[in-house]
Amino acid sequence: MEVTTTSQDVDDWSKRKLMKNVLVASLAFLFLFTAFQALSNLQSSINCDDGLGVASLSTIYVSIIISSMFLPSIIIRNLGLKWTLVCSMACYTLYSVANFWPGWGTLIPASALVGFSAAPLWSAKCTYLTTSGMKYGILSGEASDAVINRFFGIFFLMFQSAQIWGNLISSLVLQQAPDSNYTNTGSQICGSKDCPASGNTSESDCGDDISSSLVNTLMGIYTGCGVVAIFLIIAFLDPMPPSRETLEGEKCDLFMATLRLLKDKRLLMLIPITIYSGLEQAFIAGDFTKSFVTCTRGVGWVGYVMICYGLTDSISSFLSGRVAKYTGRIPIFLSGAAAHMAIIIVFFTWTPVYDDLPVLFVVAAIWGFGDAIWQTQINAIYGVYFNEKQESAFANYRLWESIGFAASFGYSNFICVSTKLAILVSFLVIGMMSYLFVDFKESRKSAAYEMKVVHGNTEGTRGSIETISR
Repeated sequence: MEVTTTSQDVDDWSKRKLMKNVLVASLAFLFLFTAFQALSNLQSSINCDDGLGVASLSTIYVSIIISSMFLPSIIIRNLGLKWTLVCSMACYTLYSVANFWPGWGTLIPASALVGFSAAPLWSAKCTYLTTSGMKYGILSGEASDAVINRFFGIFFLMFQSAQIWGNLISSLVLQQAPDSNYTNTGSQICGSKDCPASGNTSESDCGDDISSSLVNTLMGIYTGCGVVAIFLIIAFLDPMPPSRETLEGEKCDLFMATLRLLKDKRLLMLIPITIYSGLEQAFIAGDFTKSFVTCTRGVGWVGYVMICYGLTDSISSFLSGRVAKYTGRIPIFLSGAAAHMAIIIVFFTWTPVYDDLPVLFVVAAIWGFGDAIWQTQINAIYGVYFNEKQESAFANYRLWESIGFAASFGYSNFICVSTKLAILVSFLVIGMMSYLFVDFKESRKSAAYEMKVVHGNTEGTRGSIETISR
């Protein structure tokens, strides 16, 4: 979303005030997603009766797909940036509240609210940070791009740590139920052979080895985190006007621009790897936590294993962008594909048991490394290939990634883990082949253009010399 700011817009602002707002927004998102991300990781384990947990996650991403094309501009236009954040965060907090009484009549409507509020939440956050960065740049005399990058760096530094804190809270609370309460009678098979149709469930598999009082304690903490996030925005975040494009644009502008971009063959070639990005994130959060971690060690270990995943993901995200400057994108992509393919093969051939706890941490860490590649590099590709149509390009990115999420959570209740792994392999192979093809075409086009420029400059110089000699 393009934002324009002039010196007249910054009269009531100071650098200190702008920095305060960036820190407040970042801290609020940290509290909000400390609850939401950890709760998402637990859904397939604590609410697995009749597949309620993964159905709720699927509902979230279906709602995001429906709402992301038109809802953000409408909500922001009517509520403004600050109150869009407040209302959206309230919907996320209601999701935590609904988990006190999980059922189809409570959790599914709450999930739909989260999905419909997600796009306005992130659009308002991006606009607020971008506008703040431009105002700060005018006040400080710095380049706006540098300030905006710095502000987003501060935000994601705090936001990425939510995966660690949320999972740490869940593990500390839920592991008050000792391992001795966990029983795997041998009737259930963990890993890739876990199939819904076989009735392969146990009390531990659904988190029923955890007392309701401990679950309610955890939900109370997560609800409190959401309330703190809302309070921080209401009490300490200064209002800021939306961008001119949001105020003046038509309701369906982004929707139509997103559809028009599908005519670009490059975008079509990137769809499989983008869908894979959603599929693999959904698999680690839903199927891995349930069929590998909870099935063998109990739900109390989900948080610790996912901390390892989140920590590796964060570090690899930071490093991959810097390494790519020296190696190019293709080696980075191939390393991510190799990491995930290796772990998928392990998942296919390995039947986890109680004593395999170290292996759970290792595979989670390697999967986090691969996920970091997809998150950083796919975003970069969309930005480079469609640099003049970034808003519609990233709308397509969110659309196809959300389709991957929704599909994975949607079929999770009906097919075996081995089939889910086969789907992952298919999209990974097709996605990598499509990406390499389009990258090769773009590289050749860029090389041909550079040769034409060099050749043209040479001919121009030669012509000038001949003219002078005559």
